[in-house]
Amino acid sequence: MNNLGQRIRARREELGLTQEQVAAQIGIKQQSYQAIESGNVKKPRHLYEISIALKCDMAWLLSGKDKDVINVEKIEVHAHQVPLISYVQAGVWTESCELSDSTGFEYIMTSLELSNKAFALKIKGDSMEPEFKEGDVVIIDPAIKPFPGEFVVAVNGDEEATFKKYRELGYDDHERMQFELIPLNPDYTTMSTLKQQIRIIGTMVEHRIFRRKR
Repeated sequence: MNNLGQRIRARREELGLTQEQVAAQIGIKQQSYQAIESGNVKKPRHLYEISIALKCDMAWLLSGKDKDVINVEKIEVHAHQVPLISYVQAGVWTESCELSDSTGFEYIMTSLELSNKAFALKIKGDSMEPEFKEGDVVIIDPAIKPFPGEFVVAVNGDEEATFKKYRELGYDDHERMQFELIPLNPDYTTMSTLKQQIRIIGTMVEHRIFRRKR
């Protein structure tokens, strides 16, 4: 097993899984997964998800070293799939939102314990740079209420959601918490419930950074 694709295939066959089963677990098409095993994809984007689906160490998949030390048979991985949705879909997402049809979605694998309302969002634009860059993926859980300084997805009446830093301003005369949504890029304006209606959709629980293109 001299290359990554061969190790992935060997581990899949060791577990008695088909290519279709592994592809479904990591949220890609069978043809895309087959290309990985065939060695046509040198640096698979979904390597983390593959290691979870195959219950093995990602370092071993990459290097082929120290498999005997890891004892992959005893590793227990509790992986979950969350749908990768658009900003428009996130704008109408609520705590009662459930996917009646799982087809047509790309999925992100995570080992976090999340509610069944959790979703993933791909960052677009530069309003949250330098910490969050376009193409990064954040996982959001609507069941988690934010603490000051955490990052949230919210909607202010527009069709599309927005991703910003949450800062509390204190309670108003009606005992309602007022807050701001702050962009990390100073070129963008802060949103405040003192000036407009804002609804928090969910709180970020994970940030995925993919390899930057130079």
